Amino acid sequence: MIHSDVLKGRAGKRIAQALLRLRAALSASIPTKTLGDCLVLASWNIRDFGKGKHGGRSAEALTYIAEILSRFDIVAVQEVSADLADLECVRRKLGNWWSCLYTDVTEGVAGNGERLAFLFDSRTVRMSGLAGEIVLPGKKKQPVLQFARTPFTCGFVAGDKQLELCTVHVYWGKSVAVTPERVAEIENVARALAKRAKKRRAPSAPHTLLMGDFNIFNRDDATFAALTKAGFTIPPQLQTIPGSNVAKTKRHYDQLAFLKRAGVLEARAAGVFDFFEHVYRDPVDARLYLTGKLPFRAWRTYQMSDHLPMWVQLEVDGTDELLTRAAGRKK
Repeated sequence: MIHSDVLKGRAGKRIAQALLRLRAALSASIPTKTLGDCLVLASWNIRDFGKGKHGGRSAEALTYIAEILSRFDIVAVQEVSADLADLECVRRKLGNWWSCLYTDVTEGVAGNGERLAFLFDSRTVRMSGLAGEIVLPGKKKQPVLQFARTPFTCGFVAGDKQLELCTVHVYWGKSVAVTPERVAEIENVARALAKRAKKRRAPSAPHTLLMGDFNIFNRDDATFAALTKAGFTIPPQLQTIPGSNVAKTKRHYDQLAFLKRAGVLEARAAGVFDFFEHVYRDPVDARLYLTGKLPFRAWRTYQMSDHLPMWVQLEVDGTDELLTRAAGRKK
């Protein structure tokens, strides 16, 4: 929902033009949401969302963010801050049929004052009732080191599919490909979800998806292996993208992974969406903004993000599969 107040004043015409570009690009790039047939699921690390850094996000930027989020059924959001004002502003812009779930802030330096959240369109999906944080069990009554930012898992129902979605923002540490803490976090959350899924043998058991910012540098190191050896797989469409960071140089930082099982959800399409081709364009729009001490390219990432939203379209109507099995045919 576009509120007319953001289109007032001298900037109104420019913002309207940017929104038209953005809306056209979203319609061309991302499948249209449908009721009961497919689900469009996304994961987006929205940089320091709510922290108010470098002057805070403008009403203009929050409008662009809401427009992008509106094209999905469920969005896992990372880097949500303790202050929820920006998140709530975006939810209101999306419309009163949108709901939000979020964790408490993870305390401590490594937690960086962050929350994890799910935004979802209640017209197309509903909660199953599951909502919780992943906590690792101790060994022999001894405490175990937990996650820097506690993973958040929620259950949803879409079409005739049950889904268990878990979102993470994995430990960063230093800018090196492999750190023991990062490997351990990915391994622990993937193993915990796989172990839980193994106990559910019924055909109606939820499909498990793990998504978020994993800080994985490449597919050949121990961090990626920590994810796949637990049984998770990445849709082929996401294995060839140039990158989910704004510079498109970090192909594997963000991931959207499926736990292998019988009756796997089929990914019809997947990708990332580059909003900077349409808003806060460089160099077209750079001259319009007073960015203070920050260069334009850096400043705009605090308005939007330094990550691109990653999405996948999933089939959630299993009628044809059910009828095929009942008819004794091979699909």
